Amino acid sequence: MSENTATALATLSPSLKAAVLAEALPYIRRFHGKTIVVKYGGNAMTDENLQRGFAHDVVLLKLVGLNPVVVHGGGPQIDAALKRLGKQGTFVQGMRVTDAETMEVVEWVLGGQVQQDIVTMINSFGGKAVGLTGKDGALITARKLLMADRENPGKELDIGFVGDIVRVDAAVVKALQDDQFIPVISPIGVGEDDGMAYNINADVVAGKMAEVLGAEKLVMMTNTPGVLDKEGNLLTGLTASRIDELFEDGTISGGMLPKISSALAAARNGVNTVHIVDGRVEHCLLLEILTDQGVGTMIRSA
Repeated sequence: MSENTATALATLSPSLKAAVLAEALPYIRRFHGKTIVVKYGGNAMTDENLQRGFAHDVVLLKLVGLNPVVVHGGGPQIDAALKRLGKQGTFVQGMRVTDAETMEVVEWVLGGQVQQDIVTMINSFGGKAVGLTGKDGALITARKLLMADRENPGKELDIGFVGDIVRVDAAVVKALQDDQFIPVISPIGVGEDDGMAYNINADVVAGKMAEVLGAEKLVMMTNTPGVLDKEGNLLTGLTASRIDELFEDGTISGGMLPKISSALAAARNGVNTVHIVDGRVEHCLLLEILTDQGVGTMIRSA
């Protein structure tokens, strides 16, 4: 066991350490060399203990032979920065309305403050993280997203500098993985025609990144136990047809719409399993990936 691995394990509680050591070996064998895309967001990004736990999990996954790729959000941090400017964040169908001033804030917060905090935290625990935005290496090419107006069928809503992904060129990500780095990606794309920066929903970026990289798993961290039914009960396993039903009856709505839509698209396009996990549970990545204990909802294409 390497010194860094021992250090990472030493920070875990005794009970969790024992569970990981007892159960992890078959999972490590199964997923060795595989890519795991993690959408990092919610409380796990704002609670100091959860931040440290996430960094430990990512470093440990890398040290035992998996290839984690982190795609992060930053909604609360963007809202706080906007508030300091006297602006109020608004959303349409889970997407942030992004005018030019808001886009400047998004770039500064996501591509600067938040990304560097994550990179620094991972590196402080023995990892080798490198921050990227969609502008780096033409990673994410985008175009303006026009959303269907649900109240006026046939019409579209312009919500500003919000992007729809045209393509992902993951060459720079693969190069970093080959050199044993952990990519940390901010969800900002570059316009295909205008070269402008576009704010892209982090769940959408994570889902598309998982597809392009041929990831074994896509793990999306949330502030809920997973996908809940209308009575608030956790749905531990979902198929594509069941998700369509939950969209139709309104069970899945608001901010969960882009998350579950992206999860479903990833599952239908080659990602083996997609997990919606409770990021408020300490070391949820280890629990989900390296033990028998699940902490959320697993989605399969069929």
